[in-house]
Amino acid sequence: MASRCPPDDFKIYYVLTECTDYSDSSSAKESNMAQQHSQGVTGLRNLGNTCYMNAILQCLCSITPLVEYFLSGKYITALQKDSGEAATAFAYLMTDMWLGDSDCVSPEVFRTAIGKIYPTFLKRTQQDAQEFLIYVLNELHEALKKYRRKKPHEKVTTKCYRKVASSESSIITRLFEGQLNYDIVCLKCENCTYKNEVFTVLSLPIPSECECSLQECLGCFFQQDTLTWNNQIHCAFCESKQDAAVRASIAKAPKTVIFHLKRFDCQGRMKRKLRTDIHYPLNNLDLSPYIYPLFRKHPKYSLCGVVNHFGDLDGGHYTAFCKNTVSQTWYSFDDTRVCEIPDSSVQTAAAYLLFYSCQPFSIPTPKCKC
Repeated sequence: MASRCPPDDFKIYYVLTECTDYSDSSSAKESNMAQQHSQGVTGLRNLGNTCYMNAILQCLCSITPLVEYFLSGKYITALQKDSGEAATAFAYLMTDMWLGDSDCVSPEVFRTAIGKIYPTFLKRTQQDAQEFLIYVLNELHEALKKYRRKKPHEKVTTKCYRKVASSESSIITRLFEGQLNYDIVCLKCENCTYKNEVFTVLSLPIPSECECSLQECLGCFFQQDTLTWNNQIHCAFCESKQDAAVRASIAKAPKTVIFHLKRFDCQGRMKRKLRTDIHYPLNNLDLSPYIYPLFRKHPKYSLCGVVNHFGDLDGGHYTAFCKNTVSQTWYSFDDTRVCEIPDSSVQTAAAYLLFYSCQPFSIPTPKCKC
């Protein structure tokens, strides 16, 4: 690794990653024997500042329905012509991580495939894990999408989360796509209008610099806001720009919801990282307070993956915590370094991305080995 944690992060980083390194010859045999009983517990080689990629891949490989889809070979029939190289490379990598007998594999083929589409990820420079995640989900969707008829009442708008429209369906939209509903009220005539927005990642503001909970971040995101000055709306009834009140709610909750904690704060030319200790539940995350009343059908969510960021804006290091679907235990993934961790260690002030699933954990049942 070219980029390392700065001194103030070393203590928490060292405690969270104090485990057996599979590259250590003195314990490699023991680690390999233990791993044979834990599918999906495989390290990833760092190809030069690719810790951001490894952390994301580990979390995606902990999502059971996604694993089942690729290991079963279902992706083959869905592949679009001339756009399936990255999806195929992803399937092969997932197969090596779940069905292979190595304690560590290289993601180089996948990185090359995704780099042909997004050349930035071929550079040996640190990248943002959240941005990489969005690009990967978008590319997998593009390679596996099928078209469906859009219902007459559907009105879809997108912002910055993903380019895809809801008329396109794939394993990615079925697992990760949600929809926000915005109620917009003109403060002069009280006319109410509605707007829908598709999302795959929810970027949550952090309301405190010291300590807060995930529910407080959610409350801040979904609280009523007032649009004034340059953000005024054009009211069709007033026929002019007016101040407005806007409130968001979830119209469609995804099966797997991904939260991006906005730790990188920009105020003019000043940039800083928020090191707020955000407390998040491992089980029974209840999103019903933020779901539009007519659509409160989803059960509570359980945490299945965490991407951690150590360091600051100029340089840092990413790791991942993932819940293994076979052993039902948590593992820490730091490139090739892998170890089992207790539930208490999953809560960390370094959390940057949180993956929650409302589906029960189960063992993937592959029908073929790609």
